[in-house]
Amino acid sequence: MSIISEISLESNKNIHVNFDGGDLTSDGGLLLMMDFISKFGVDRLIKELFHTTDPGHKRHHKDYENLLQMVYLIMAAYFQDDHADELRNDPAITAAVGKESLASQPTLSRFHNRLDENTLTQLEEIVKKLRERAYSVKMPEHVLFDLDTTLFSTFGKQEGGAFNFHYQANGYHPLLCFDGMTGDLLKIELRSGAKYCCNGAAEFMKSLLKEYQERYPNIALFLRGDSGFATDELYRVCEDYGTSYVIRLKENEVLRKLAKELDDELYYLTSTQEDAVSYAAVYGEFEYKANSWDYPRRVVCKIEKPLGQLIHMNTFVVTNMDSTPEELIGFYCKRGQMENFIKECKSGFDMDYVSSSSQIVNDNRVQIHALAFNLFNWFRRLVLPAKLQKDRIDTVRLKLIKIAARIVRSARYVIFKLCSSCPFQHEFFETLHNIRQLQPITN
Repeated sequence: MSIISEISLESNKNIHVNFDGGDLTSDGGLLLMMDFISKFGVDRLIKELFHTTDPGHKRHHKDYENLLQMVYLIMAAYFQDDHADELRNDPAITAAVGKESLASQPTLSRFHNRLDENTLTQLEEIVKKLRERAYSVKMPEHVLFDLDTTLFSTFGKQEGGAFNFHYQANGYHPLLCFDGMTGDLLKIELRSGAKYCCNGAAEFMKSLLKEYQERYPNIALFLRGDSGFATDELYRVCEDYGTSYVIRLKENEVLRKLAKELDDELYYLTSTQEDAVSYAAVYGEFEYKANSWDYPRRVVCKIEKPLGQLIHMNTFVVTNMDSTPEELIGFYCKRGQMENFIKECKSGFDMDYVSSSSQIVNDNRVQIHALAFNLFNWFRRLVLPAKLQKDRIDTVRLKLIKIAARIVRSARYVIFKLCSSCPFQHEFFETLHNIRQLQPITN
């Protein structure tokens, strides 16, 4: 069938359609990310630190350019390598990357297959240096290490994929640490699906705590974790590095005996109430030493009777903090925000896209998505208007990135004529102004 230059609609003969609209893009707002990334020197840092063992000096698409392209594609929600073919000449993405055309899907696939342990270390170092630049703009008073795990599904015979009994599915079982105050993804490690939560957690946190102790000695450090991380080794690492922690303990017979007086107190409270099924709770604390611990530690507990039930529920947490039991239990329970961060990583950045048969390649892919996640999180926190700072990535994409634009080229300039009916023009220019006001330390 030949291509028709113009055609009218049967539903309305006054409407004609053609493809002579000129050079257009649906991602005009990506120029905001381009300006932000340039301000932070991300492109220069990647060029300086990132390289594979196969430099390919005669290769048209350099590895650092491929990495930067991947970051922009992820930001704009183009997660699959195949998207590079469809967007190869997109004016917004090519302008952001600084190339006439993007690397194709086969080029990106070869790029990913060159990634190894060295590039993994390089990506982690890039995130560390960028975090330092973000902190130079706004240094936090506290950092709250929220530790958790999740499942990245695998299919077929992928290296490292295994059945995980907790999730009742095959996949990887990565270890993640977020800053519960800001949502920054501080560290992620891809692990075999058969690994238990606490396996390697102490060593994982040790390197992170050492970084903060050496680079940011004035920041107060806190850590939260569920009962899967209740190990003496992790407690000692936190204590050695001056980190306050609250970690849940699995309920056992010894803990229940130590809390028996509180349990009796709760029975007394509820038995004297006119309504025996009303909600009630009591708090307390005691010293406790498990067989695997070197010395006793403070344990605080909450015993509650849920509304409409007659049974009691126990919550035990081990801590080295001095706050009251009620404050510490409340502090621990706020770690539910972690689930929102993990959902954002998966749904907003496709971080669980681990399609390679090689685990080290998948690990590098995860680190690239983590880099994109953190860049967006700093972008949201440091330059977005206040009313947009709590929005998720999908909302920010819809409002500020997915803006239609027509490109007009002259001898001296390339003009992006953004959609006149965009309802977020004020927010766009306010964000651009905020980026220009940034003064990160990039040396």
